[in-house]
Amino acid sequence: MTEMQPPSAAEFEAVQRIVHAAMPATPQYAWPLLAEALGAEVWVKHENHTPLGAFKVRGGLVYLQRLVERAPQWRGVISATRGNHGQSVAFAARRHGLSTTIVVPHGNSVEKNAAMRALGATLVEHGDDFQAAREHAAQLAAQHDLHFVPSFHRDLVLGVATYWHEFFRAVQPDVVFVPIGLGSGITACAMARALTGTTATRIIGVVSTHATAYLDSWRAGHPVEAPVRTRLADGMACRVAEPAALAILQREADDVIAVSDDEVAAAMRLLFTATHNVAEGAGAASLAAALQQRERWRGRRIGVTLCGGNVDRDLFAQVLAGH
Repeated sequence: MTEMQPPSAAEFEAVQRIVHAAMPATPQYAWPLLAEALGAEVWVKHENHTPLGAFKVRGGLVYLQRLVERAPQWRGVISATRGNHGQSVAFAARRHGLSTTIVVPHGNSVEKNAAMRALGATLVEHGDDFQAAREHAAQLAAQHDLHFVPSFHRDLVLGVATYWHEFFRAVQPDVVFVPIGLGSGITACAMARALTGTTATRIIGVVSTHATAYLDSWRAGHPVEAPVRTRLADGMACRVAEPAALAILQREADDVIAVSDDEVAAAMRLLFTATHNVAEGAGAASLAAALQQRERWRGRRIGVTLCGGNVDRDLFAQVLAGH
């Protein structure tokens, strides 16, 4: 396993230029009703305000820019996703005139699928979870001479780190809660913490109690496979931990905790009530974890990320109704 090298100042400035050529920095706000609910100063990083409604767009922009620079022969790309990564790949590939094929598992979010098609992607449905979709995408890449875009890669992490860099430049929290899907978000958080010198901030990873691969792997010290049963937090529905991401998690995270779908639903409702922002399941997991640990961090400065707002309307209606 190759250690992920930190960027130089010049490299990271180039990455920021790539991202900000396509989108502005997203805001971070301290919401009074969240402060009342947690008994602490609570800052929310609003990655639901990107052009795709989620943080993943940043990684796709950097990965595809670097791909066309180093390998201009490619005419098409393929990847697997539960939604936001696929939108990111399609969005960035279209900017470079590349075709995009995205493999999703059966039963994937209807509205995320529609968004990827609207960005020009050809969708293929395969398997019952992300891991099965990813393995099929790799097979199709070889069969059809397409470049396979992974879900975890240094270029993706560099792009995602721009949002944490914005956040840490604006706010120096005592703790941040970071949802874990395949690991780019928490790896990028650690990278940005080092780049900004925000060394006092603790990083706590958050998984779903219905998809515990990273929690189990973090405890075991090596990748452990775990079943995926979450209905609400599809962005955290990981069955197999990524070894490179796990190594960074073990070194950089102060803790890893799990939140249930019920806790995530409560956080989705609170975010809507307190901020009138829509959060998907993974997008509310950070706040769900902060609520779970409210007594530990009472009176402190807490950072949470609303990392995505792409939830199907019918599902969100059920969540708001408390079903």
